Amino acid sequence: MHLRNLHLNALRTFEAAARRLSFKEAADELCVSATTVSNQIRRLERDLGCQLFVRKTRAVVPTDAGRSLAKVLTRSLEDIRAEVERHATTCRQHVSLAVGPSFGARWMIPRLDRFRADLPDIALELRHSPRITDASMMPADIAVDWGVGDWSGLDAFPLLRILYSPVVSPALAARLGPPEAPRDVARFPIIHQHDRSEWLDWLRHAGCAGLPLKDHATIIDSNVVLQAVLDGQGAALGIFPFWQPFVDTGQLVKPFHIDLAPTCAFHVLTRPGARKKREIDEICRWLEREAASEG
Repeated sequence: MHLRNLHLNALRTFEAAARRLSFKEAADELCVSATTVSNQIRRLERDLGCQLFVRKTRAVVPTDAGRSLAKVLTRSLEDIRAEVERHATTCRQHVSLAVGPSFGARWMIPRLDRFRADLPDIALELRHSPRITDASMMPADIAVDWGVGDWSGLDAFPLLRILYSPVVSPALAARLGPPEAPRDVARFPIIHQHDRSEWLDWLRHAGCAGLPLKDHATIIDSNVVLQAVLDGQGAALGIFPFWQPFVDTGQLVKPFHIDLAPTCAFHVLTRPGARKKREIDEICRWLEREAASEG
């Protein structure tokens, strides 16, 4: 069979079944019967000359060929959807902004209403960003990432510096005794983010180098660290200004005015020349104004 004769409707049906791992759920999504889904996929398997699913009593499992084809189809259909939406709202410029979980949840999300008010003609697509090392990993038109400013092949502009300082929950402070001096953190179970280096740096900065700590947990995601502290699991280095609202409302206690300034900072990343586009430059300038207002 010539590949140009493949039925696009059958491919769409197969993608839904592979994504949901169910002919019935695919049928519900597409508003057809489960028999229609089954027949279309059998026809597609016949036309391709390979099996796409292993049929079990109450489930279907994609074969290796099925998983590979489904991955390509899902990505392609999503690209088509995004392009159609882009042309359906031509009055607004679409720009994608990639941010990490901490910056996104604690800094960007609270400002979305202001963004829409300030830049109403730009449709912002907010994406999750992994850590970026060079231009090949750039996941969007604009990204905000954490580092010292040396992203290969990208333009980097300093955006926001943060400070670290110990925080605990009021309940934990009441149970173990309020920390009144930096050495008092040794009474608390310590939550590390990524590794021990930030706490060791803060202890040196506070004049307590070598103080033995009661390690409790090492957590990668800063939002999970925050939740652990709120739940009274231990003391952690709060990220300011991100965590300041929790101190202001009394959900966290920041016992010391001893803040550690890390060498890294949040930067705005763009591809070379990207800011020549009006909408990208406007977003970058908006981010810079918002960050400046923190000071």
